[in-house]
Amino acid sequence: MTLRRGYALLAALVAVVAALSVGIVLLARTPASAVRSELARPSVWVGTWAAAPGGAEPGTSRGFPGSTVSNIVHTSIGGTAARITVSNLYGTGPLRITRATVGTHQVTFAGRTAVTVPAGGQTVSDPVRMKVAADADLVVALLTPAASGPVTYHPHTQQISTLVTGAVTAPTPYWRYLTAVDVLTNRAEGTVIAFGDSITDGYRSSPDANHRWPDVLADRLAGRYGVVNEGIAGNRLLTDGTGGRSGLTRFDGDVLARAGAKTVLVALGINDVLHGSDAQSITAGLRDLTERAHARGLRVIGATLTPFGGYERSTRAREEVREEVNAAIRSGKIFDGVVDFDKVIRDPYAPKRMLDRYDSGDHLHPGDAGYRAMGRAVPVVGL
Repeated sequence: MTLRRGYALLAALVAVVAALSVGIVLLARTPASAVRSELARPSVWVGTWAAAPGGAEPGTSRGFPGSTVSNIVHTSIGGTAARITVSNLYGTGPLRITRATVGTHQVTFAGRTAVTVPAGGQTVSDPVRMKVAADADLVVALLTPAASGPVTYHPHTQQISTLVTGAVTAPTPYWRYLTAVDVLTNRAEGTVIAFGDSITDGYRSSPDANHRWPDVLADRLAGRYGVVNEGIAGNRLLTDGTGGRSGLTRFDGDVLARAGAKTVLVALGINDVLHGSDAQSITAGLRDLTERAHARGLRVIGATLTPFGGYERSTRAREEVREEVNAAIRSGKIFDGVVDFDKVIRDPYAPKRMLDRYDSGDHLHPGDAGYRAMGRAVPVVGL
Protein backbone atom coordinates (compact mmCIF):
# COMPACT_ATOMS: atom_id res chain seq x y z
CA MET A 1 0.00 0.00 0.00
CA THR A 2 1.35 3.41 -0.98
CA LEU A 3 1.44 6.28 1.47
CA ARG A 4 -1.16 8.15 -0.60
CA ARG A 5 -3.53 5.17 -0.56
CA GLY A 6 -2.97 4.82 3.21
CA TYR A 7 -3.94 8.43 3.80
CA ALA A 8 -7.00 8.04 1.57
CA LEU A 9 -8.12 4.93 3.49
CA LEU A 10 -7.58 6.68 6.82
CA ALA A 11 -9.60 9.70 5.63
CA ALA A 12 -12.41 7.42 4.50
CA LEU A 13 -12.48 5.65 7.88
CA VAL A 14 -12.57 9.00 9.69
CA ALA A 15 -15.48 10.13 7.50
CA VAL A 16 -17.43 6.94 8.23
CA VAL A 17 -16.85 7.26 11.98
CA ALA A 18 -17.91 10.91 11.87
CA ALA A 19 -21.06 10.11 9.93
CA LEU A 20 -21.96 7.34 12.36
CA SER A 21 -21.32 9.66 15.29
CA VAL A 22 -23.59 12.32 13.82
CA GLY A 23 -26.26 9.72 13.14
CA ILE A 24 -26.08 8.44 16.71
CA VAL A 25 -26.28 11.97 18.10
CA LEU A 26 -29.28 12.81 15.91
CA LEU A 27 -31.00 9.55 16.78
CA ALA A 28 -30.44 10.25 20.46
CA ARG A 29 -32.27 13.54 20.19
CA THR A 30 -35.87 14.18 19.10
CA PRO A 31 -36.33 11.44 16.48
CA ALA A 32 -35.60 8.74 19.05
CA SER A 33 -37.93 10.31 21.59
CA ALA A 34 -40.57 10.63 18.88
CA VAL A 35 -40.18 6.96 18.00
CA ARG A 36 -40.44 5.97 21.68
CA SER A 37 -43.50 8.17 22.05
CA GLU A 38 -45.14 6.61 19.02
CA LEU A 39 -44.41 3.07 20.22
CA ALA A 40 -45.78 3.89 23.67
CA ARG A 41 -48.91 5.60 22.35
CA PRO A 42 -51.94 3.29 22.12
CA SER A 43 -53.83 3.05 18.84
CA VAL A 44 -57.00 5.14 18.79
CA TRP A 45 -59.70 6.06 16.30
CA VAL A 46 -58.99 9.32 14.48
CA GLY A 47 -60.95 10.90 11.64
CA THR A 48 -59.24 10.76 8.27
CA TRP A 49 -62.19 12.09 6.23
CA ALA A 50 -65.70 13.39 6.83
CA ALA A 51 -68.49 15.26 5.09
CA ALA A 52 -71.48 16.83 6.79
CA PRO A 53 -74.90 15.65 5.58
CA GLY A 54 -76.20 18.64 3.64
CA GLY A 55 -79.82 17.69 3.05
CA ALA A 56 -82.18 15.39 1.14
CA GLU A 57 -81.09 15.00 -2.46
CA PRO A 58 -83.73 16.44 -4.82
CA GLY A 59 -85.53 13.89 -6.98
CA THR A 60 -84.68 10.87 -4.81
CA SER A 61 -88.03 10.13 -3.17
CA ARG A 62 -87.39 6.39 -3.70
CA GLY A 63 -83.66 6.43 -3.15
CA PHE A 64 -81.60 4.31 -5.54
CA PRO A 65 -83.10 0.81 -5.46
CA GLY A 66 -80.76 -1.80 -6.92
CA SER A 67 -77.83 0.62 -7.18
CA THR A 68 -74.36 0.85 -5.73
CA VAL A 69 -73.25 4.25 -4.53
CA SER A 70 -69.46 4.46 -4.86
CA ASN A 71 -68.13 7.43 -2.91
CA ILE A 72 -64.59 8.50 -3.71
CA VAL A 73 -63.03 10.24 -0.71
CA HIS A 74 -59.52 11.48 0.07
CA THR A 75 -57.75 10.48 3.27
CA SER A 76 -55.76 12.88 5.41
CA ILE A 77 -53.94 10.24 7.49
CA GLY A 78 -53.37 6.49 7.29
CA GLY A 79 -53.95 3.65 9.72
CA THR A 80 -54.12 -0.09 10.32
CA ALA A 81 -57.92 -0.36 10.25
CA ALA A 82 -60.91 1.63 9.03
CA ARG A 83 -64.54 2.12 9.96
CA ILE A 84 -67.28 4.09 8.25
CA THR A 85 -70.33 6.07 9.36
CA VAL A 86 -73.49 5.79 7.26
CA SER A 87 -76.23 8.40 7.70
CA ASN A 88 -79.95 8.38 6.94
CA LEU A 89 -80.46 11.77 8.59
CA TYR A 90 -82.75 13.12 5.89
CA GLY A 91 -84.44 9.84 5.04
CA THR A 92 -88.14 9.29 5.69
CA GLY A 93 -87.94 5.52 5.77
CA PRO A 94 -85.43 2.81 6.69
CA LEU A 95 -82.25 2.63 4.61
CA ARG A 96 -81.30 -0.97 3.78
CA ILE A 97 -77.69 -1.69 2.80
CA THR A 98 -76.84 -5.28 1.84
CA ARG A 99 -73.21 -4.83 0.86
CA ALA A 100 -70.59 -2.29 1.84
CA THR A 101 -66.91 -2.19 0.93
CA VAL A 102 -63.92 0.00 1.70
CA GLY A 103 -61.52 -0.43 -1.16
CA THR A 104 -61.65 -4.17 -1.79
CA HIS A 105 -62.51 -5.06 1.80
CA GLN A 106 -65.93 -6.20 2.97
CA VAL A 107 -67.54 -4.11 5.71
CA THR A 108 -69.74 -5.56 8.44
CA PHE A 109 -72.12 -4.00 10.94
CA ALA A 110 -72.39 -5.81 14.28
CA GLY A 111 -70.97 -8.85 12.52
CA ARG A 112 -73.43 -8.81 9.62
CA THR A 113 -72.89 -7.80 6.00
CA ALA A 114 -76.29 -6.10 5.86
CA VAL A 115 -77.66 -3.27 7.97
CA THR A 116 -80.82 -1.18 8.23
CA VAL A 117 -80.42 2.46 9.22
CA PRO A 118 -83.63 4.02 10.58
CA ALA A 119 -84.97 7.30 9.27
CA GLY A 120 -83.09 10.15 10.92
CA GLY A 121 -80.39 7.81 12.24
CA GLN A 122 -76.87 6.70 11.50
CA THR A 123 -74.72 3.63 12.06
CA VAL A 124 -71.00 2.98 12.51
CA SER A 125 -69.45 -0.12 10.96
CA ASP A 126 -67.25 -2.73 12.58
CA PRO A 127 -63.51 -2.17 12.20
CA VAL A 128 -62.07 -3.37 8.90
CA ARG A 129 -58.51 -4.63 9.28
CA MET A 130 -56.67 -3.11 6.34
CA LYS A 131 -53.83 -0.74 5.55
CA VAL A 132 -55.23 2.71 4.88
CA ALA A 133 -52.84 4.97 3.00
CA ALA A 134 -52.51 8.63 3.89
CA ASP A 135 -53.18 11.36 1.31
CA ALA A 136 -54.86 8.91 -1.05
CA ASP A 137 -58.23 8.29 -2.66
CA LEU A 138 -60.43 5.62 -1.11
CA VAL A 139 -63.59 4.11 -2.57
CA VAL A 140 -66.45 3.37 -0.18
CA ALA A 141 -69.28 1.52 -1.93
CA LEU A 142 -72.80 0.93 -0.59
CA LEU A 143 -75.41 -1.30 -2.25
CA THR A 144 -79.03 -0.25 -1.63
CA PRO A 145 -81.31 -3.04 -2.94
CA ALA A 146 -84.70 -1.45 -2.34
CA ALA A 147 -86.51 1.89 -2.31
CA SER A 148 -85.55 3.81 0.81
CA GLY A 149 -86.88 7.35 0.59
CA PRO A 150 -84.89 10.58 0.12
CA VAL A 151 -81.13 10.20 -0.03
CA THR A 152 -78.98 11.95 2.57
CA TYR A 153 -76.26 13.60 0.53
CA HIS A 154 -73.46 16.17 0.45
CA PRO A 155 -73.55 18.45 -2.62
CA HIS A 156 -70.71 20.49 -4.11
CA THR A 157 -68.07 17.89 -3.29
CA GLN A 158 -65.55 19.02 -5.93
CA GLN A 159 -65.06 15.27 -6.42
CA ILE A 160 -66.52 12.93 -9.03
CA SER A 161 -67.85 9.69 -7.56
CA THR A 162 -70.01 7.09 -9.33
CA LEU A 163 -73.46 5.55 -9.19
CA VAL A 164 -73.73 2.01 -10.58
CA THR A 165 -77.15 0.73 -11.66
CA GLY A 166 -77.10 -2.56 -13.49
CA ALA A 167 -74.55 -2.27 -16.29
CA VAL A 168 -74.59 1.53 -16.23
CA THR A 169 -71.95 3.49 -14.35
CA ALA A 170 -72.73 7.20 -14.10
CA PRO A 171 -70.48 9.94 -12.73
CA THR A 172 -71.90 12.00 -9.87
CA PRO A 173 -70.72 15.16 -8.08
CA TYR A 174 -72.27 14.06 -4.76
CA TRP A 175 -71.34 12.00 -1.73
CA ARG A 176 -74.29 9.91 -0.57
CA TYR A 177 -75.00 8.33 2.83
CA LEU A 178 -71.32 8.28 3.84
CA THR A 179 -70.41 10.91 6.46
CA ALA A 180 -67.14 9.72 8.03
CA VAL A 181 -64.15 7.44 7.63
CA ASP A 182 -62.04 6.86 10.75
CA VAL A 183 -58.73 5.03 10.99
CA LEU A 184 -57.01 3.20 13.83
CA THR A 185 -53.60 4.74 14.42
CA ASN A 186 -50.96 5.40 17.05
CA ARG A 187 -49.27 8.11 15.00
CA ALA A 188 -51.81 10.94 14.85
CA GLU A 189 -52.45 13.06 17.93
CA GLY A 190 -56.13 13.62 17.18
CA THR A 191 -58.58 15.12 14.70
CA VAL A 192 -58.73 18.72 13.52
CA ILE A 193 -62.21 19.63 12.30
CA ALA A 194 -62.80 22.42 9.79
CA PHE A 195 -66.32 23.72 10.42
CA GLY A 196 -67.77 26.17 7.97
CA ASP A 197 -69.68 26.95 4.80
CA SER A 198 -68.91 26.78 1.06
CA ILE A 199 -65.51 28.42 1.52
CA THR A 200 -64.48 25.60 3.86
CA ASP A 201 -66.21 23.08 1.57
CA GLY A 202 -63.91 24.25 -1.23
CA TYR A 203 -66.63 25.44 -3.59
CA ARG A 204 -65.22 26.50 -6.99
CA SER A 205 -61.87 24.79 -6.38
CA SER A 206 -60.63 22.41 -9.07
CA PRO A 207 -62.57 19.11 -9.15
CA ASP A 208 -60.73 15.92 -8.19
CA ALA A 209 -57.68 17.92 -7.11
CA ASN A 210 -58.19 18.26 -3.31
CA HIS A 211 -57.38 21.97 -3.31
CA ARG A 212 -59.73 22.99 -0.48
CA TRP A 213 -58.01 24.91 2.32
CA PRO A 214 -58.45 22.00 4.80
CA ASP A 215 -56.65 19.76 2.26
CA VAL A 216 -53.74 22.19 2.21
CA LEU A 217 -53.68 22.17 6.01
CA ALA A 218 -53.70 18.35 6.08
CA ASP A 219 -50.67 18.27 3.78
CA ARG A 220 -48.83 20.68 6.08
CA LEU A 221 -49.60 18.59 9.17
CA ALA A 222 -48.18 15.50 7.41
CA GLY A 223 -49.96 12.90 9.52
CA ARG A 224 -49.63 14.62 12.89
CA TYR A 225 -53.41 15.11 12.93
CA GLY A 226 -56.29 13.84 10.88
CA VAL A 227 -58.12 16.71 9.19
CA VAL A 228 -61.82 16.41 8.36
CA ASN A 229 -63.94 18.90 6.45
CA GLU A 230 -67.36 19.73 7.87
CA GLY A 231 -68.13 22.61 5.54
CA ILE A 232 -71.49 22.85 3.76
CA ALA A 233 -72.19 25.22 0.88
CA GLY A 234 -74.76 27.81 1.92
CA ASN A 235 -74.55 26.91 5.60
CA ARG A 236 -75.46 29.58 8.15
CA LEU A 237 -74.47 29.79 11.78
CA LEU A 238 -77.82 30.92 13.18
CA THR A 239 -80.62 29.58 11.00
CA ASP A 240 -81.47 26.60 8.82
CA GLY A 241 -81.62 27.20 5.08
CA THR A 242 -80.45 25.94 1.72
CA GLY A 243 -77.18 24.94 3.39
CA GLY A 244 -78.93 22.48 5.70
CA ARG A 245 -79.22 22.70 9.45
CA SER A 246 -77.68 25.72 11.13
CA GLY A 247 -74.17 25.56 12.53
CA LEU A 248 -75.59 25.83 16.03
CA THR A 249 -77.83 22.81 15.40
CA ARG A 250 -75.34 20.54 13.66
CA PHE A 251 -72.29 21.34 15.81
CA ASP A 252 -72.75 18.42 18.21
CA GLY A 253 -73.03 15.78 15.49
CA ASP A 254 -70.58 17.21 12.97
CA VAL A 255 -67.87 18.32 15.42
CA LEU A 256 -68.21 17.10 18.99
CA ALA A 257 -69.05 13.54 17.92
CA ARG A 258 -66.11 13.18 15.54
CA ALA A 259 -63.57 10.51 16.46
CA GLY A 260 -60.46 11.86 18.18
CA ALA A 261 -61.71 15.47 18.08
CA LYS A 262 -59.06 17.80 19.47
CA THR A 263 -59.29 21.16 17.68
CA VAL A 264 -62.06 22.84 15.70
CA LEU A 265 -61.44 25.63 13.21
CA VAL A 266 -64.61 27.70 12.90
CA ALA A 267 -65.03 29.64 9.64
CA LEU A 268 -68.74 30.36 9.67
CA GLY A 269 -70.98 33.42 9.54
CA ILE A 270 -70.57 34.96 6.10
CA ASN A 271 -73.93 33.60 4.88
CA ASP A 272 -75.58 35.03 7.98
CA VAL A 273 -74.16 38.44 7.05
CA LEU A 274 -75.40 38.08 3.47
CA HIS A 275 -78.89 37.15 4.74
CA GLY A 276 -79.15 40.19 7.00
CA SER A 277 -78.11 38.97 10.46
CA ASP A 278 -76.60 41.53 12.83
CA ALA A 279 -73.08 41.38 14.23
CA GLN A 280 -74.17 40.88 17.84
CA SER A 281 -76.21 37.77 16.99
CA ILE A 282 -73.38 36.30 14.93
CA THR A 283 -70.72 36.85 17.59
CA ALA A 284 -73.04 35.45 20.26
CA GLY A 285 -73.48 32.33 18.14
CA LEU A 286 -69.73 31.96 17.73
CA ARG A 287 -69.25 32.26 21.50
CA ASP A 288 -71.85 29.54 21.98
CA LEU A 289 -69.87 27.17 19.73
CA THR A 290 -66.70 27.90 21.68
CA GLU A 291 -68.34 27.25 25.04
CA ARG A 292 -69.75 23.93 23.84
CA ALA A 293 -66.37 22.89 22.43
CA HIS A 294 -64.60 23.85 25.67
CA ALA A 295 -67.05 21.74 27.65
CA ARG A 296 -65.74 18.75 25.69
CA GLY A 297 -62.08 19.74 26.04
CA LEU A 298 -61.58 21.00 22.48
CA ARG A 299 -59.43 23.94 21.44
CA VAL A 300 -61.17 26.44 19.14
CA ILE A 301 -59.53 28.51 16.41
CA GLY A 302 -61.75 31.12 14.78
CA ALA A 303 -61.38 32.54 11.28
CA THR A 304 -62.24 36.07 10.22
CA LEU A 305 -64.88 36.44 7.53
CA THR A 306 -63.40 36.93 4.07
CA PRO A 307 -64.21 39.93 1.83
CA PHE A 308 -67.08 39.87 -0.66
CA GLY A 309 -66.90 43.31 -2.30
CA GLY A 310 -68.24 43.00 -5.85
CA TYR A 311 -70.42 39.99 -5.03
CA GLU A 312 -74.02 40.32 -6.18
CA ARG A 313 -75.43 40.58 -2.63
CA SER A 314 -72.75 42.87 -1.30
CA THR A 315 -73.99 46.11 0.28
CA ARG A 316 -72.42 48.78 2.47
CA ALA A 317 -74.54 47.71 5.46
CA ARG A 318 -73.48 44.07 5.11
CA GLU A 319 -69.85 45.07 4.78
CA GLU A 320 -70.14 47.01 8.04
CA VAL A 321 -71.53 43.90 9.77
CA ARG A 322 -68.66 41.77 8.40
CA GLU A 323 -66.10 44.27 9.69
CA GLU A 324 -67.77 44.40 13.10
CA VAL A 325 -67.75 40.60 13.38
CA ASN A 326 -64.10 40.49 12.34
CA ALA A 327 -63.17 43.10 14.94
CA ALA A 328 -64.79 40.94 17.62
CA ILE A 329 -62.96 37.85 16.38
CA ARG A 330 -59.61 39.64 16.32
CA SER A 331 -60.16 40.91 19.87
CA GLY A 332 -59.37 37.44 21.20
CA LYS A 333 -62.52 37.34 23.32
CA ILE A 334 -64.36 34.66 21.33
CA PHE A 335 -61.84 31.96 20.40
CA ASP A 336 -58.64 30.44 21.76
CA GLY A 337 -56.79 31.56 18.66
CA VAL A 338 -57.44 33.38 15.40
CA VAL A 339 -56.50 32.80 11.77
CA ASP A 340 -57.04 36.01 9.81
CA PHE A 341 -58.37 34.70 6.50
CA ASP A 342 -59.65 38.20 5.69
CA LYS A 343 -56.15 39.66 5.87
CA VAL A 344 -54.68 36.74 3.94
CA ILE A 345 -56.79 37.07 0.79
CA ARG A 346 -58.03 40.67 0.71
CA ASP A 347 -56.64 43.28 -1.64
CA PRO A 348 -54.54 45.63 0.55
CA TYR A 349 -55.46 48.54 -1.74
CA ALA A 350 -59.17 47.66 -1.76
CA PRO A 351 -59.68 45.72 1.50
CA LYS A 352 -63.39 45.15 0.94
CA ARG A 353 -62.52 42.95 -2.02
CA MET A 354 -60.50 39.79 -2.60
CA LEU A 355 -57.20 39.96 -4.45
CA ASP A 356 -57.79 39.18 -8.11
CA ARG A 357 -55.33 36.30 -8.11
CA TYR A 358 -57.21 34.64 -5.23
CA ASP A 359 -60.73 35.24 -6.60
CA SER A 360 -62.53 32.36 -8.33
CA GLY A 361 -64.44 34.97 -10.31
CA ASP A 362 -67.62 35.46 -8.29
CA HIS A 363 -65.99 37.79 -5.71
CA LEU A 364 -67.12 35.59 -2.81
CA HIS A 365 -65.35 32.23 -3.19
CA PRO A 366 -61.59 31.91 -3.56
CA GLY A 367 -60.05 29.81 -6.30
CA ASP A 368 -57.25 27.31 -5.89
CA ALA A 369 -54.62 29.98 -5.19
CA GLY A 370 -56.81 31.61 -2.55
CA TYR A 371 -57.55 28.32 -0.82
CA ARG A 372 -53.84 27.51 -0.87
CA ALA A 373 -53.01 30.80 0.82
CA MET A 374 -55.69 30.20 3.46
CA GLY A 375 -54.50 26.66 4.21
CA ARG A 376 -50.95 27.89 4.60
CA ALA A 377 -52.04 30.63 7.00
CA VAL A 378 -53.49 28.33 9.66
CA PRO A 379 -51.05 28.16 12.60
CA VAL A 380 -50.03 24.53 13.08
CA VAL A 381 -48.21 25.08 16.38
CA GLY A 382 -50.56 24.53 19.28
CA LEU A 383 -53.27 22.73 17.36
